[in-house]
Amino acid sequence: MALLAAVAWPWGTWAQAPDPAAFQVKLWAASCMACHGTDGRAEGTGLTIGGRPAPDLLTKLLGYKTGKLPATIMHQHAKGYSDDELSRIADYFSSLK
Repeated sequence: MALLAAVAWPWGTWAQAPDPAAFQVKLWAASCMACHGTDGRAEGTGLTIGGRPAPDLLTKLLGYKTGKLPATIMHQHAKGYSDDELSRIADYFSSLK
């Protein structure tokens, strides 16, 4: 019995899935990183968004989505997400210090 427990224990903890909501936000954020850099730290022509206040990021994202802010590409990206999803993305990048 002890042998069975010793063999089964690592598999039980290893097989646990990550938080699905947190994983989903990271998937959404991955597409942002092409321009805004890994962890929101841009190099070159992109804008660094990691660590910026979430309300500021969300205001910009919603502005792009509604067309109130001019953009070359961000308006297309923002239109692909619900307001709640944009809020979660803003929170994620804000958390990257």
